[in-house]
Amino acid sequence: MASSPKKVIINERAAKRLRDGHVWVYSSDVLNDSGIQPGALVHVVGPKDRVLGSAIYSSSSQIKLRLLGQEVLNSEDELLGLLAQRLAEAIEYRKKVVQDSDACRFVFSEADRLPGLIIDRYNDVYTFQILTQAWDQPQRKQLILETLKKQAGAENIVERIDARIRELEQLPEIDSAQISGAKSKSIVTMNGIKFHYDALGGQKTGAFLDQRENYAAAARYARGQALDVCTYHGGFALHLARVCESVTAVDISREALETAEQNEKLNPNSGKPEIEWIEGNAFDLMKDYAASSKQYDVIVLDPPAFAKSKKHLEPAMRGYKELNLRALKMVRPGGVLVTCSCSFAVSEADFSAMLAQAAQDSHRAVRVLEKRTQAKDHPIVLGVPETYYLKCFVLSVE
Repeated sequence: MASSPKKVIINERAAKRLRDGHVWVYSSDVLNDSGIQPGALVHVVGPKDRVLGSAIYSSSSQIKLRLLGQEVLNSEDELLGLLAQRLAEAIEYRKKVVQDSDACRFVFSEADRLPGLIIDRYNDVYTFQILTQAWDQPQRKQLILETLKKQAGAENIVERIDARIRELEQLPEIDSAQISGAKSKSIVTMNGIKFHYDALGGQKTGAFLDQRENYAAAARYARGQALDVCTYHGGFALHLARVCESVTAVDISREALETAEQNEKLNPNSGKPEIEWIEGNAFDLMKDYAASSKQYDVIVLDPPAFAKSKKHLEPAMRGYKELNLRALKMVRPGGVLVTCSCSFAVSEADFSAMLAQAAQDSHRAVRVLEKRTQAKDHPIVLGVPETYYLKCFVLSVE
């Protein structure tokens, strides 16, 4: 007979964080965890012996506990039941909020009350990624796959691996692999535009899903000549190409640009010139373009995360300012700058302040047309600020 979940006692600081709506308890706030198995279901106990809920435990992460909720789960069967229920709820939520796309994020970790689990759909190919010890346990992992097949009709399923996270979680070293079915490549449609997707290739699990709604927003304001900086697979560029006279798209990765060019071929644009794809470093290119007085009616900046953590914040802000300052100088009067940050460590307030400084230094009058976030299939949970990571400002530049 399986034993009941063990109790993990936490200090008042962590208890307050949980009461305020967060779901993480750091190792420095745990007062006892000897003898607890990696990935175990545990009961979280605060001061005065008050049970605060159930959590999954990590023996190696700085995030020692990830709260599942205030429910007190007393057995593995109850945990499996909760897992199946929340997977089904997450899939139903996407049916309500995802439009004009056969690709979306099905499960977004803490935002779907399944911390450490990511599931994406790309038309008829599904991917999942495990980021904590708990979901790597065979019975739980099997239930995730069975529920995905039952609730979503998934046949082709690929497990995507983040080697660094698995090392931090002291999980066995494995490679990304086909788990179910035989298909790992697909063509997906977003806002009427088609994209190639390779589940066993590429640098990101979610590819370009979080920007889906921002692509369409950018196209609503775009006209004339456009520049898309850090284009990756051409998400913004392909949307801009439908409404602009010309589009230049830049990325440092030759592999990413090759995929972007293939995506362009999927979307013939009669009467429009081909997109100009340029391999290059964004900072060097923007410096050269600004020096040669190039100008555009719309510029998109969508760089990778400059700040992986708070300790990288200062250099990250310098990088964001340099790119945005050069872009502001290159936007024609009456034009539009769409500028993004996917760094969680860079808050909306930080990003807004940086843009205000760049506007002042560029001597341009800048108005905010829209402040946007990640797409609705990447929900933001109040009380868990880590779920709000993508900032997208649409600016009118005079």
